[in-house]
Amino acid sequence: MLKDRAKLIQKFGPTKDDILPWPKNREFYTLWDFFIPAFNCPHETQRVGILGDGGKWMCGLSRLQAKKDCTIYSFGINDESSFEAGLLELTQHCEVWGYDFSVKDFGPEIRNIPHLAARSHFKSWGLAGKDEPNAFPPMYTLQSLMEMNGHKFIDILKIDIEGYEFPALRSLIEYSKKHNKPLPFGQLQLEIHADRMPGVKDERKVFREFLEWWESLEGAGLRPFWTEPNLIFVNINLGTQPALAEYSFINIKADHDVLH
Repeated sequence: MLKDRAKLIQKFGPTKDDILPWPKNREFYTLWDFFIPAFNCPHETQRVGILGDGGKWMCGLSRLQAKKDCTIYSFGINDESSFEAGLLELTQHCEVWGYDFSVKDFGPEIRNIPHLAARSHFKSWGLAGKDEPNAFPPMYTLQSLMEMNGHKFIDILKIDIEGYEFPALRSLIEYSKKHNKPLPFGQLQLEIHADRMPGVKDERKVFREFLEWWESLEGAGLRPFWTEPNLIFVNINLGTQPALAEYSFINIKADHDVLH
């Protein structure tokens, strides 16, 4: 797959500095063609949550069905919690920790269901690349939130935070490298906002910066097994680039149930 990516860069570049993420001269590619999900989930795959925007693709959820210390973190709620509610319904013991500074609680799919609400925890905080507890809203790194909650490992991590995914994951990868540890989660359900990379204003620099970030995910052991473009965003914002895409990753460097 890495060789195929290099060939595609050579074809349309010929260097990574020459690639535009969304070409305007009728070239037959977009950014996402360079980053396809080539890894196979070793178990069943299933979509959890509402069809359309909000649902996510999971790998081997049956492996977590009876796990007693199952831990879920979800960043970006936006008052729609069908995904988180579905995970709780399909497992016996999982609990979910949710964070979103734009709302005050999980959506009605959890908030209005007492037996699901009992297994949920929520804070109106944000995920970022550095801790800013006195900011408004308060922002924290994943490693700091895990330490606050007394968690060593997350089974399912969902991130949909409008561009903050870039510094947040970069910070976590750097922290894990520094401490010579694998990333502390089993799988990641991530919406990528490629048009919102912090500090990248020139479209000619998007591909290079994105490629560097993506390669850091690969180097940390993340392998994508599913993707779907966010065409709802394109339809609502007619004429815009297809800059949003959902990806599901397995962490192959950590020891967790989905790999067993």
